[in-house]
Amino acid sequence: MGGPSDPPEGTPEGAPGGGEDEYRSVVFDESFVRAARLQEYSAQERITDHAPAVRRRPPLRRGLSRQALVLFFLIVVAFGTALYMGVRHPYQRPAVEEPAESLRTTVVPLAPRGEVPGTSDLERLYASSPAAQFRVGAEGVTLPGARRTAHFSDSQVMSALITTKDYLVRSSLDPAVLTGGETRAVRVLLDPDQLEQFDRSFARPAADGRHAPTGWLVRFDPSRVELADHTVRVRGTMQAAETDASTLEVSTDHTFAYAVRPAGADRDAEVSLFTVRRELLFRFDHDDLRLHQAQLVLSEVQAGPLSCAEDSAARLRPLLAGQTAREGGPAGTDPYAPGGTPALCGSLATQAQPKP
Repeated sequence: MGGPSDPPEGTPEGAPGGGEDEYRSVVFDESFVRAARLQEYSAQERITDHAPAVRRRPPLRRGLSRQALVLFFLIVVAFGTALYMGVRHPYQRPAVEEPAESLRTTVVPLAPRGEVPGTSDLERLYASSPAAQFRVGAEGVTLPGARRTAHFSDSQVMSALITTKDYLVRSSLDPAVLTGGETRAVRVLLDPDQLEQFDRSFARPAADGRHAPTGWLVRFDPSRVELADHTVRVRGTMQAAETDASTLEVSTDHTFAYAVRPAGADRDAEVSLFTVRRELLFRFDHDDLRLHQAQLVLSEVQAGPLSCAEDSAARLRPLLAGQTAREGGPAGTDPYAPGGTPALCGSLATQAQPKP
């Protein structure tokens, strides 16, 4: 006899037995049935695969990923910052820098009005001259106080002053330079941009305001004169000033008194006084200060006693004790010559000579 839930005809053939029915324990209550959602697929949806078993991946985006873009942006920012800091570094040499200016020179010989006074007593020669109170040698090239400027420190200003003093000492007091042979001691202190003009001045001297050796340094003609005393008397001033953010200038005004006599003369020969006044203008950039070199851009020289008829651009040929200036003025000036400079000559004041 069948169970109460079995159909009257019994269990259909091929169907699982009542005790073995795997769905017998599943109970669908009324709320579950009502909450179920029914979806009827269309014929086209039933034909096609409406629920693919494998989920498709979204298509790959072309171009750089977000991480790559961020990394690229950071690299660009870092490089730009480094470049900006390099350009703005306060101690870096400017990318484009003006070449050194050429030296402009003026050499004015001073002719005596009568005979050149002389004496065989060196001490008397100095004591009776305006150079009596001058200091001896490098001690006469005194340094002013170094004060910082808007763009140059105390040490940089002092470096410019020291380089200027070295140039004055070497070019005006060194016996090897004064006798007309040595030039390297002065040359090494110049900015490299001026070396060509310097070398041209000594290879082919000219009274053109650009290539006069006596504008660069003091040198005598050793065939006509020699130093009677190597302790030159000196007095002068020196001043530093800033012209712009990258340029420092030092102006100098010094008077040098030399005791001279004829070349090869006996030690008892009379000695005369020869005076040179040098007004120089030096210019320094940051590299010049670092390398202990300078740009000499202006040189104005007055020297005597000299003869106006003599060439004073290449060498100085002092008039010695008992001599007088030759008749005749300086060399002619050509107003049609391009870049030419006038030939100048002055008269040496009587009070500038030692008293007899």
